[in-house]
Amino acid sequence: MCELLGMSANVPTDICFSFSGLRARGGRTGPHKDGWGMAMYRDGDVWAIHDPRPSADSDMAEVISNTSLKCDIVISHIRQANVGAVCLLNTHPFSRLLWGKTWTYAHNGQLDAADSLPISFHHPLGSTDSERAFCWIIEQLQARFGEHEPALNELSSKLAELALQLKSMGVFNMMLSDGVRLYCFCTTKLHWITRRAPFKKATLSDEDVIVDFKEVTTDKDVVTVIATQPLTHDETWQQMTEGELCVFEGGEVVSQIKVSNLTAAL
Repeated sequence: MCELLGMSANVPTDICFSFSGLRARGGRTGPHKDGWGMAMYRDGDVWAIHDPRPSADSDMAEVISNTSLKCDIVISHIRQANVGAVCLLNTHPFSRLLWGKTWTYAHNGQLDAADSLPISFHHPLGSTDSERAFCWIIEQLQARFGEHEPALNELSSKLAELALQLKSMGVFNMMLSDGVRLYCFCTTKLHWITRRAPFKKATLSDEDVIVDFKEVTTDKDVVTVIATQPLTHDETWQQMTEGELCVFEGGEVVSQIKVSNLTAAL
């Protein structure tokens, strides 16, 4: 399957260190060689890079690994193709407009009978089950809330409900963002870590790279990194549970919904 990487920070922060660890898994230390992509938000604006080549061999990935592009939110994905050809249109993350914002999404897993998900307006450009599920999510949100974005608690509950429906079709690990918040849903594997003062050193698991975060941060910085598998071996990562939705804003958890909580609410 694929691997995901996300970041939410209270100040513009570069993703170089974490992406270097993820990049190595795209064809060198891992089998995810069927393309990679990254969406980066700054002040609500987003720019994205997609490449159907393995991230470990990609010159564009090399640039990202060594360039301090400071962002508020990042979603990145390295692909191990299950559904759909290896091509540019099938590389994650995908984007759609909703409520005047660019929403960006990436998925790890495989969904059975994804073609049965009803869509009317937001048709996939590629041929993956992942993008079709994204189009379905966007249309379901529009159908439920109309032209006005709901409050966080309403939106989180609805996203958790939709994610659970997709989970019933297979494996659905997801990252979704509107440039303000980062929504993460776990079916099998997602881990996260929040770094804040006092900052320490960290060592990547897949590369011989060490960073002393004290040298590149201030005492007010809060940065949360989310990944399919922990990217460092000398830090304590938290593992999300099956059926859990976590929402991050400014590096902090602002909403957390688990299966039992959602069942009680429904």
